[in-house]
Amino acid sequence: QVQLVESGGGLVQAGGSLRLSCAATGSIFSIAVMGWYRQAPGLQRELVATITRDGSTNYADSVKGRFTISRDNAKSTVYLQMNSLKPEDTAVYYCNLKSPSGFEYWGQGTQVTVSS
Repeated sequence: QVQLVESGGGLVQAGGSLRLSCAATGSIFSIAVMGWYRQAPGLQRELVATITRDGSTNYADSVKGRFTISRDNAKSTVYLQMNSLKPEDTAVYYCNLKSPSGFEYWGQGTQVTVSS
């Protein structure tokens, strides 16, 4: 069974940085596509970034050049480095794992609040 536990959220001023972490249990992390999504109040959950098993990345246009996704397969952990944060980045951030067979797993979410 896969469990995802996020950490690293918090309150930061605009222009600041945060680093989110997502630790996974189970044996499929190294072959899974990992992603970060976010959901702001009243809005749908949206993709922030994904990273494949071989390290290929994809970013939402709104975070390109500011956010960096990375993974450490030895630690079964995926990271999201967030720089130059803006108030519009305020949301609950969720970690996502997609297995090669198509199953998806979600973390419980971590709140990121950017003050102006």
